[in-house]
Amino acid sequence: MRSARLIILTIALGAGAAAFMLVRNIGQAPDAEVIQVTETVGVMKVLVAARDLKPGTVIASGDLEWQDWPESGAPNLIKETEKPDALSEMNGSVVRSELVIGEPVRMSKVVTVGSGGYLSAVLPPGKRAIATSVSPETGAGGFILPNDRVDVILTRREPDPYEDGKEVLLSDTVLKNVRVLAIDQTVEEQNGETVVVGSVATLELDSRQSETLALAGRMGELSLALRSILDGEEDNSSGTASLGTGRRGDTVKMVRFGVATEVTGGK
Repeated sequence: MRSARLIILTIALGAGAAAFMLVRNIGQAPDAEVIQVTETVGVMKVLVAARDLKPGTVIASGDLEWQDWPESGAPNLIKETEKPDALSEMNGSVVRSELVIGEPVRMSKVVTVGSGGYLSAVLPPGKRAIATSVSPETGAGGFILPNDRVDVILTRREPDPYEDGKEVLLSDTVLKNVRVLAIDQTVEEQNGETVVVGSVATLELDSRQSETLALAGRMGELSLALRSILDGEEDNSSGTASLGTGRRGDTVKMVRFGVATEVTGGK
């Protein structure tokens, strides 16, 4: 009888121990397995502003640089793989809309040399661009280049105030020290010699000077006199003449029968 109790007690203890181990294993969740996922994002070099660039800034060396940029975010940007020489090609372009440092350059924000809108982008505030016809004889023999400074001379015919039925040639400087923005020069061969010919010069003027040039072009022939580079920065605020019939306030050159004389207005 006593041995039967011992057997039952042993079985009960074993069952209790087994139940304890089972409950313990259930209470302990297995350690979670950590899986590291690495996503590779493609990058490419795009053209960005190396410093803040205000509208009207002429882009020079050092203003732009290449910078890494996600491929997915560069659909309309200037990429090094597509335009490897863009850094040098963009020199001379003009900023149309402000660019901040590190901002990718879009073609809509710049005006490149020779493209539409370039001239308006490089004009200083308050200035106008106006074209006038020139020839080798009236354009300093083709030696005038963009950024040169010139005087505009008007030559016209008027009735001789001293002799009825005769005409005299009058010459006036109507504009002084104005900047040449552009000139359409071409190289041609004339009489066996290579010469530079330009037919239209575009000048940088203010509104009053533009009116003077337009009027002078209808009154006679215009000539451009090339100024020395040493006096090119001379103030041109008073460089507009007053044009109109009956003006005789200046000394002008008069040519009569091949003889040149100076005549002072008011005589």
